[in-house]
Amino acid sequence: MNILLKSVTIVNGSTKNLHLKKRDILIKKGIIDAIETSIEPSGKTKVIAIKDLHVSLGWFDSGVSFGEPGHEERETIENGLATAAKSGFTDVILNTSSHPTPDSASDIVYLKNAAKDQLTNLHPLGNLTVKGEGEVLAELYDMKNAGALGFYDYKHPMANANLLKIALQYAQNFDGMVFSFPLDKSISGKGIVNEGITSTKLGLKGIPALAEELQIARDLFVLEYTGGKLFIPTISTANSVKLIADAKKKGLQVSCSVAAHNLVITDAALEDFDTKYKVMPPLRTTADIKALQKGVKNGTIDFVTSDHTPLNIELKHVEFDHADFGSIGLESIFGILNELFDTEETISLLTKGRSVFGIEEPQLEVGKEANLSLFTTDDTYEFSEDQIFSSSKNAIAIGKPIKGKVVGSIANNQLVLNN
Repeated sequence: MNILLKSVTIVNGSTKNLHLKKRDILIKKGIIDAIETSIEPSGKTKVIAIKDLHVSLGWFDSGVSFGEPGHEERETIENGLATAAKSGFTDVILNTSSHPTPDSASDIVYLKNAAKDQLTNLHPLGNLTVKGEGEVLAELYDMKNAGALGFYDYKHPMANANLLKIALQYAQNFDGMVFSFPLDKSISGKGIVNEGITSTKLGLKGIPALAEELQIARDLFVLEYTGGKLFIPTISTANSVKLIADAKKKGLQVSCSVAAHNLVITDAALEDFDTKYKVMPPLRTTADIKALQKGVKNGTIDFVTSDHTPLNIELKHVEFDHADFGSIGLESIFGILNELFDTEETISLLTKGRSVFGIEEPQLEVGKEANLSLFTTDDTYEFSEDQIFSSSKNAIAIGKPIKGKVVGSIANNQLVLNN
């Protein structure tokens, strides 16, 4: 397939001679063939010419969930990757949220085979412990050899500090990445929202910031003792940012992410008891949001993730206490970030960090494989269900103002457009 992108603005800070310049880009059989001021199409060439069209390296999400296997009604791998492609993502890391969860090499092979021949590359994680139960380490080395990028009991905190210590020590033998969800269950108890003024006013059981921060502090002490690589997914409090910043200053190999919705929505949104706002970690306060945004800007927080979590309607259209945690976010993350930051910052956040997980970084150069995201920057509108490609519709961003639209993506000699 030959593709010609006409008069696109290139957003790529690593190529200063092309950054923010308008160029034509010709792609032949999946390879960038030419980047020129003007290129005329010839033969069978798909020409894409759209007002305000921008292009960047393909976007990367460090943590998404689908449903397959076991919860295909929420999202299949095929439709999940199609959703990612339409949302501009060419690489995604898959959480261990399926049923059964992947805790063996054969499970990792199944996931990779199910994702073959798709535009978006799927990089699976494996369970840290057998069945994600936190008692016995899973087959980490075998899963690593089968293609697992890291080891994570999805949103299940590691209660056993000694087991985390052993995992970090063992994984160093093969450069493995250990994930630890930041929540101390003995502190959070049966809490479902942030503990504070809003939870008290609404009569909802709270999760104190201490529950997250205590777990992070413990994990960082363990990491300092053992060495190794630790990833802390979806932090949500101001003090969490400080703890991780201090650890990085010490030279510890720790990285972390924040969910996009935790950067823009406070727990005040809970006042209507709308279950789309029930997420884990919970929505926090304005002070937390400011600290998280600052952490993103100064690099303390390594990744902003969509934390894409499809859930079928029966799990959300119930009383708030009984609803499941989670929101989809692939379709809205670009518009949310582009509303919050300038476009250059947004694209930097969406494209950086593959190397943390050992994924090859794409390059926007002649002769390199085309791994690109296409988008506009100036459209401002309210996100609605019409913009959702997922099988599930539990989107926290519905009704929120966002800026910019994703046009599609190019990777693996494939083109996916939104219309």
